[in-house]
Amino acid sequence: MPKDVIERFELEFLQIINEQGVFDSALLPPFKDPDFKKIFETMVLVRTFNQRALSLQREGRIGTYASILGQEASQIGSALALEDGDWIFPSFRESGVFISRGYPMWMLYRYWMGDERGMKAPEGMNIFPMSVPVGTHLPHATGAAFAMKHRGDKKVAAVYFGDGGSSRGDFHEALNLAGVFKAPVIFLLQNNQWAISVPRARQSAAKTLAQRAFGYGVPGIQVDGNDLMAVYSATKEAVDRARRGDGPTLIECYTYRLDDHTTSDDASRYRNKEDVEEWRKKEPMIRFRLFLEKKGLWTKEYEEDVLRKALEAVDREIEAAEKYPAPDPADIIRYTNSELTQTQKRELEELGWEK
Repeated sequence: MPKDVIERFELEFLQIINEQGVFDSALLPPFKDPDFKKIFETMVLVRTFNQRALSLQREGRIGTYASILGQEASQIGSALALEDGDWIFPSFRESGVFISRGYPMWMLYRYWMGDERGMKAPEGMNIFPMSVPVGTHLPHATGAAFAMKHRGDKKVAAVYFGDGGSSRGDFHEALNLAGVFKAPVIFLLQNNQWAISVPRARQSAAKTLAQRAFGYGVPGIQVDGNDLMAVYSATKEAVDRARRGDGPTLIECYTYRLDDHTTSDDASRYRNKEDVEEWRKKEPMIRFRLFLEKKGLWTKEYEEDVLRKALEAVDREIEAAEKYPAPDPADIIRYTNSELTQTQKRELEELGWEK
């Protein structure tokens, strides 16, 4: 008996700039030369922030840190496609997103020093605190997006997570509800190939993670996550679609985590050194530098000047973070609940922290 085809799905892969810096001018976003240089300068700043954070951790000046080396294009490219009024729901590795949106770097350093006040976003900046629990923030993003739609706000929500996060039930619940209610949310899946020590192949038998979107009636696309222009273009299209009222999109940024999972991890125990070195050749900074060079926008002197300014800016932010007054220990109790319980009041009195 012949079988009827109910529906067919086709998954696209988007790359605009290849590993040699060669680009498809027909697909290139309509940026001007100063815009491309500004993007490169942001990449240098983000990488400088990251390198300094790793050094600070080794010196005992901040706590455990999650490096973003290799994922700058996925973070900066997507963040640039958002508008100021949009809401961002980051996981714990999105320092590049924060910096791209103008978040004060000294506050990020305070957070990594263990001071939760570092995640108190400045007034008017719609970005939630970093989510350390894996995947739990995805339903929050869907809920917020649905609320914005209900209120008639022309805003979108963007939620960041990794391949490990896509293996959690929260991912499926969030995507399912977003599809049903056409919530204006963009799911930005940074597939960096490893969920700590669990490889991508052990998480799903599917050829891609982006194709999971089709099961929920949601468009999905896989992009070269080391190509900043491809990430920007895919995100911009998804943002415009969501703002029109056409619902969510799942974007899989195919990239690689070049450093350890965090500074508490030793990836050499489970990763092949040769694989890491192959991916290092594809990393975003090299590619964007080659792209600028082909457009006649890069010189060695230019990059040296950009790096010098980035180092000066980051060091000022570190100084500001380390000079910031330490939090009141009593805040641990004061802000656990919206109102103090009788037990908490007694604890404050017994510790001599009551004011």
